[in-house]
Amino acid sequence: MFLAGIVLFVGGILETLSLTGNPSWFLIVPYLAETSAGMFLGMFMVSCGLGLMIFGLIAAMSYSRDRGWYMRELCKAGTTTGGSLMKKGVKLSKKRVEGKI
Repeated sequence: MFLAGIVLFVGGILETLSLTGNPSWFLIVPYLAETSAGMFLGMFMVSCGLGLMIFGLIAAMSYSRDRGWYMRELCKAGTTTGGSLMKKGVKLSKKRVEGKI
C-alpha cells in the first residue's frame, strides 16, 4: 500500500510539473492556480498518494506489533511445552537404561 502511494504521489507531482514549468508549492505539494483537467488529476493523484502512504505506514506498524505479540506468545508456548516434553524424554530414557521399560 505504501509503494502504491509513492507511485501515485510521484506520478501526481510529475503530471503537475509537466503541465507548467513553475507551479506554486504548498510544502511538498505542487499545485496550479488556474483550473484545468490536468490540475484536478494531479491534485487527486497527489492527495491519494499521500493518503495511501500514511495508511500504509500505519498498517505496517500495526501488523508489525501484532506479529511481535504473536511471536512472543509462540515462544511462551514453545518453552512451556518444550520444557515439559524434554523432562519426560529424559525420564523415559533413564527408565530404558535401567531396564524398567
